Amino acid sequence: MEPKEATGKENMGSKRKNLTFLRPRLYMLERRKTDTVVENSVSGDHSGTLRRSQSDRTEYNQKLQEKMTPQAGCSAAETPTQEEEHQMRRMMAKRSKIIKELIQTEKDYLNDLELCLREVVQPLRNKQIDRLDVDSLFSNIESVHQISAKLLSLLDEATTDVEPAVQVIGEVFLQIKSPLEDIYKIYCYHHDEAHSILESYEKEEELKQHLSQCIQSLK
Repeated sequence: MEPKEATGKENMGSKRKNLTFLRPRLYMLERRKTDTVVENSVSGDHSGTLRRSQSDRTEYNQKLQEKMTPQAGCSAAETPTQEEEHQMRRMMAKRSKIIKELIQTEKDYLNDLELCLREVVQPLRNKQIDRLDVDSLFSNIESVHQISAKLLSLLDEATTDVEPAVQVIGEVFLQIKSPLEDIYKIYCYHHDEAHSILESYEKEEELKQHLSQCIQSLK
């Protein structure tokens, strides 16, 4: 009887471990049912529609706020220590700084794209120079500019007049993920070809002068 009892205990322990292992995966499967959906295609409006169950989104925001500001939900017996409050303030300050740097980086990148379009791409298109293929040289840079502007707009919307503790930046990238990937797949696919074309243009004096004039206007 003793060996059977021991075997039974081992089986029970194994089942508990399996349940512990499977529980988070079952939870993730349920979460996927209400995960982000982007409805728009690459060629259309990239605004997208973020659809998530209200209870799921509310739960996420509550957990984030509790994690970042736990003192708000603590009882008198669970009041955080001075050291814990100090660490929490440091974490909040660091998070806020990262979000600001992210948004500023996107603003700088969008500004560079606008300069390139205005001072290089458009003037070259207007000149209609023989043997200079603007589309091959710059690929889908207009689409890159459009999706970058949309990303920055969503980031501004997610952070403007929103308390730092409840700013949900991750959902912005989930919302725009699909069109962002589709556009940059095209841009990256043609990058090496565009670099080779640029090198060939720089070997022709006339084309090189046109390109140099555009670069000079950027400076």
